[in-house]
Amino acid sequence: MLTNLLLLEDDPLLGESIQDFLEEEGFEVRWCRNGQEALNATFERRFDCYLLDINVPLIDGLALLKELRTASDETPAIYLTSHKESTVLHQAYQNGADDYLKKPFDTDELLLRIHALLRRSGGGSIARHCVGELCLEPHHKMVFLEGREILLSPKEYQLIALLIHHKGEVVTKEMIMDAIWSPAESISEGAIRVYINRLKQAIGAQRILNVRGMGYRLVP
Repeated sequence: MLTNLLLLEDDPLLGESIQDFLEEEGFEVRWCRNGQEALNATFERRFDCYLLDINVPLIDGLALLKELRTASDETPAIYLTSHKESTVLHQAYQNGADDYLKKPFDTDELLLRIHALLRRSGGGSIARHCVGELCLEPHHKMVFLEGREILLSPKEYQLIALLIHHKGEVVTKEMIMDAIWSPAESISEGAIRVYINRLKQAIGAQRILNVRGMGYRLVP
Protein backbone atom coordinates (compact mmCIF):
# COMPACT_ATOMS: atom_id res chain seq x y z
CA MET A 1 0.00 0.00 0.00
CA LEU A 2 1.33 3.45 -0.90
CA THR A 3 2.17 5.92 1.85
CA ASN A 4 0.06 9.06 1.41
CA LEU A 5 1.58 12.46 2.09
CA LEU A 6 -0.11 15.85 2.16
CA LEU A 7 2.16 18.69 1.01
CA LEU A 8 1.13 22.30 1.73
CA GLU A 9 3.36 24.65 -0.28
CA ASP A 10 2.36 27.79 -2.20
CA ASP A 11 5.66 28.20 -4.09
CA PRO A 12 4.96 26.47 -7.43
CA LEU A 13 8.58 25.58 -8.23
CA LEU A 14 9.40 24.25 -4.78
CA GLY A 15 6.10 22.42 -4.47
CA GLU A 16 6.55 20.71 -7.82
CA SER A 17 10.14 19.71 -7.05
CA ILE A 18 9.21 18.22 -3.65
CA GLN A 19 6.26 16.36 -5.15
CA ASP A 20 8.37 14.95 -7.98
CA PHE A 21 11.14 13.84 -5.61
CA LEU A 22 8.80 12.12 -3.15
CA GLU A 23 6.80 10.40 -5.88
CA GLU A 24 10.03 9.05 -7.32
CA GLU A 25 10.70 7.64 -3.83
CA GLY A 26 7.43 5.74 -3.96
CA PHE A 27 5.09 8.06 -2.03
CA GLU A 28 1.69 9.28 -3.14
CA VAL A 29 1.63 13.07 -2.71
CA ARG A 30 -1.36 15.41 -2.56
CA TRP A 31 0.02 18.90 -3.21
CA CYS A 32 -2.11 21.80 -1.93
CA ARG A 33 -1.38 25.48 -2.62
CA ASN A 34 -3.35 27.01 0.27
CA GLY A 35 -4.48 26.04 3.75
CA GLN A 36 -8.17 25.74 2.93
CA GLU A 37 -7.42 23.30 0.11
CA ALA A 38 -5.26 21.28 2.51
CA LEU A 39 -7.98 21.24 5.18
CA ASN A 40 -10.53 20.04 2.64
CA ALA A 41 -8.13 17.32 1.49
CA THR A 42 -7.88 15.91 5.03
CA PHE A 43 -11.61 15.19 4.92
CA GLU A 44 -11.41 13.49 1.54
CA ARG A 45 -8.84 10.86 2.47
CA ARG A 46 -6.45 9.60 5.13
CA PHE A 47 -2.83 10.76 5.08
CA ASP A 48 0.17 9.21 6.78
CA CYS A 49 2.17 12.42 7.16
CA TYR A 50 1.68 16.18 6.71
CA LEU A 51 4.40 18.42 5.21
CA LEU A 52 3.36 22.00 5.92
CA ASP A 53 4.65 25.40 4.94
CA ILE A 54 3.63 28.20 7.33
CA ASN A 55 3.11 31.34 5.23
CA VAL A 56 0.41 30.18 2.82
CA PRO A 57 -2.89 31.78 1.70
CA LEU A 58 -6.33 31.46 3.35
CA ILE A 59 -5.34 29.35 6.39
CA ASP A 60 -1.69 29.50 7.44
CA GLY A 61 0.17 26.34 8.35
CA LEU A 62 0.17 27.08 12.08
CA ALA A 63 -3.60 27.60 12.25
CA LEU A 64 -4.22 24.57 10.04
CA LEU A 65 -2.33 22.15 12.26
CA LYS A 66 -3.91 23.61 15.40
CA GLU A 67 -7.34 23.01 13.87
CA LEU A 68 -6.44 19.43 12.93
CA ARG A 69 -5.04 18.66 16.38
CA THR A 70 -8.15 20.14 18.01
CA ALA A 71 -10.15 17.66 15.93
CA SER A 72 -7.96 14.85 17.39
CA ASP A 73 -6.08 14.34 14.12
CA GLU A 74 -2.75 12.89 15.27
CA THR A 75 -1.17 12.43 11.84
CA PRO A 76 2.60 13.16 12.06
CA ALA A 77 3.46 16.64 10.81
CA ILE A 78 6.68 18.28 9.63
CA TYR A 79 6.93 22.03 9.03
CA LEU A 80 8.97 23.12 6.01
CA THR A 81 9.64 26.77 6.73
CA SER A 82 11.96 29.70 6.12
CA HIS A 83 11.13 31.07 9.58
CA LYS A 84 14.10 31.27 11.91
CA GLU A 85 12.41 33.06 14.82
CA SER A 86 12.32 30.91 17.95
CA THR A 87 8.83 32.23 18.77
CA VAL A 88 7.42 30.89 15.50
CA LEU A 89 9.09 27.51 15.94
CA HIS A 90 7.87 27.35 19.54
CA GLN A 91 4.34 28.02 18.32
CA ALA A 92 4.72 25.30 15.70
CA TYR A 93 5.49 22.73 18.38
CA GLN A 94 2.75 24.11 20.64
CA ASN A 95 0.28 23.57 17.79
CA GLY A 96 1.28 19.92 17.44
CA ALA A 97 4.27 19.73 15.08
CA ASP A 98 6.50 16.66 15.32
CA ASP A 99 9.48 18.08 13.43
CA TYR A 100 10.59 20.94 11.21
CA LEU A 101 13.08 21.67 8.45
CA LYS A 102 14.35 25.14 7.66
CA LYS A 103 14.38 26.18 4.00
CA PRO A 104 16.43 25.63 1.98
CA PHE A 105 16.74 21.97 2.94
CA ASP A 106 18.24 18.84 1.47
CA THR A 107 15.58 16.50 0.04
CA ASP A 108 17.46 13.45 1.30
CA GLU A 109 17.23 14.83 4.84
CA LEU A 110 13.48 15.38 4.33
CA LEU A 111 13.16 11.75 3.25
CA LEU A 112 15.01 10.52 6.35
CA ARG A 113 12.78 12.57 8.65
CA ILE A 114 9.61 11.32 6.97
CA HIS A 115 10.70 7.70 7.40
CA ALA A 116 11.65 8.35 11.04
CA LEU A 117 8.24 9.84 11.81
CA LEU A 118 6.41 7.02 10.06
CA ARG A 119 8.37 4.45 12.09
CA ARG A 120 7.54 6.21 15.37
CA SER A 121 3.87 6.50 14.48
CA GLY A 122 3.60 2.89 13.38
CA GLY A 123 2.92 3.98 9.82
CA GLY A 124 -0.39 5.50 10.83
CA SER A 125 -1.76 3.09 13.41
CA ILE A 126 -5.45 3.49 14.22
CA ALA A 127 -6.56 4.82 17.59
CA ARG A 128 -10.04 5.54 18.92
CA HIS A 129 -11.25 8.07 21.47
CA CYS A 130 -14.55 7.09 23.08
CA VAL A 131 -17.15 8.62 25.36
CA GLY A 132 -19.43 5.76 26.23
CA GLU A 133 -20.68 4.19 23.00
CA LEU A 134 -19.63 7.24 20.95
CA CYS A 135 -16.19 6.79 19.36
CA LEU A 136 -13.95 9.00 17.26
CA GLU A 137 -11.38 7.48 14.89
CA PRO A 138 -9.21 10.50 13.98
CA HIS A 139 -6.92 8.71 11.55
CA HIS A 140 -9.82 8.00 9.18
CA LYS A 141 -11.96 10.94 10.38
CA MET A 142 -14.83 8.62 11.24
CA VAL A 143 -17.36 8.64 14.08
CA PHE A 144 -19.12 5.54 15.42
CA LEU A 145 -22.13 5.19 17.68
CA GLU A 146 -22.73 1.75 19.16
CA GLY A 147 -20.47 0.31 16.45
CA ARG A 148 -22.30 2.01 13.58
CA GLU A 149 -20.65 4.74 11.52
CA ILE A 150 -22.30 8.17 11.74
CA LEU A 151 -22.00 10.22 8.55
CA LEU A 152 -21.17 13.84 9.30
CA SER A 153 -20.16 16.93 7.35
CA PRO A 154 -16.59 18.21 7.85
CA LYS A 155 -17.66 20.90 10.33
CA GLU A 156 -19.95 18.51 12.18
CA TYR A 157 -17.01 16.13 12.48
CA GLN A 158 -14.77 18.92 13.80
CA LEU A 159 -17.42 19.88 16.33
CA ILE A 160 -17.93 16.35 17.69
CA ALA A 161 -14.14 15.89 17.77
CA LEU A 162 -13.83 19.07 19.84
CA LEU A 163 -16.52 17.85 22.26
CA ILE A 164 -14.89 14.42 22.58
CA HIS A 165 -11.46 15.98 23.08
CA HIS A 166 -12.93 17.99 26.00
CA LYS A 167 -15.21 15.23 27.25
CA GLY A 168 -16.82 16.10 30.55
CA GLU A 169 -15.78 19.76 30.21
CA VAL A 170 -17.78 22.74 29.01
CA VAL A 171 -16.88 23.72 25.44
CA THR A 172 -17.63 27.40 25.08
CA LYS A 173 -19.00 29.05 21.97
CA GLU A 174 -15.73 30.96 21.65
CA MET A 175 -13.78 27.68 21.65
CA ILE A 176 -16.06 26.35 18.90
CA MET A 177 -15.61 29.48 16.79
CA ASP A 178 -11.80 29.43 17.19
CA ALA A 179 -11.48 25.72 16.42
CA ILE A 180 -13.87 25.32 13.49
CA TRP A 181 -14.01 28.63 11.65
CA SER A 182 -11.12 30.69 10.33
CA PRO A 183 -10.79 34.37 11.37
CA ALA A 184 -11.87 35.39 7.86
CA GLU A 185 -15.23 33.64 8.24
CA SER A 186 -18.13 35.42 9.93
CA ILE A 187 -20.10 33.15 12.22
CA SER A 188 -23.06 33.73 14.53
CA GLU A 189 -24.24 31.93 17.64
CA GLY A 190 -27.27 30.89 15.62
CA ALA A 191 -25.04 29.00 13.19
CA ILE A 192 -23.39 27.18 16.11
CA ARG A 193 -26.82 26.16 17.39
CA VAL A 194 -27.67 24.78 13.95
CA TYR A 195 -24.59 22.53 13.99
CA ILE A 196 -25.25 21.47 17.58
CA ASN A 197 -28.82 20.54 16.69
CA ARG A 198 -27.63 18.51 13.72
CA LEU A 199 -25.25 16.63 15.99
CA LYS A 200 -28.01 16.00 18.48
CA GLN A 201 -30.12 14.49 15.71
CA ALA A 202 -27.19 12.28 14.66
CA ILE A 203 -26.04 11.00 18.06
CA GLY A 204 -29.03 11.65 20.36
CA ALA A 205 -29.99 14.90 22.06
CA GLN A 206 -29.28 13.50 25.52
CA ARG A 207 -25.55 13.21 24.74
CA ILE A 208 -25.00 16.97 24.34
CA LEU A 209 -25.89 19.09 27.37
CA ASN A 210 -26.60 22.80 26.94
CA VAL A 211 -24.82 24.77 29.68
CA ARG A 212 -26.79 28.02 29.88
CA GLY A 213 -24.77 31.12 29.10
CA MET A 214 -21.56 29.14 28.56
CA GLY A 215 -21.66 26.47 25.88
CA TYR A 216 -22.06 22.71 25.58
CA ARG A 217 -20.81 19.55 27.27
CA LEU A 218 -20.66 15.99 25.95
CA VAL A 219 -21.97 13.39 28.41
CA PRO A 220 -21.85 9.57 28.23
